[in-house]
Amino acid sequence: MEKKLVGSVRHYFNKVGVAVIELSSELRVGDRIALEGGNSFEQTVDSMQIEHKSIPVATKGQSIGLKVVNPVREGYQVYKILE
Repeated sequence: MEKKLVGSVRHYFNKVGVAVIELSSELRVGDRIALEGGNSFEQTVDSMQIEHKSIPVATKGQSIGLKVVNPVREGYQVYKILE
C-alpha cells in the first residue's frame, strides 16, 4: 500500500467529531485516507467543508473540515492511500 502525505490536523472538535485539516496536496471526496498519530485509522472522505459549505475538491493551502470516524489530535498526519 502506497501513501502520500496530504495534510495535518490543526484542530479537532470533539462534540461533532470534525477535524480541521490543513492541506499540503489535493484531496477529493471519495479518496481513501489514513490518519496517523496516537490512534491510527483509515476512512473514506465522504464529504468536506470550507466555511460550512460542502465542496468536492480541496487544494493545497486550504483548510477543510472533515468528519472523522475516530477522535484525533492536533499534529496527526493525513495520508491519501494510493491504489
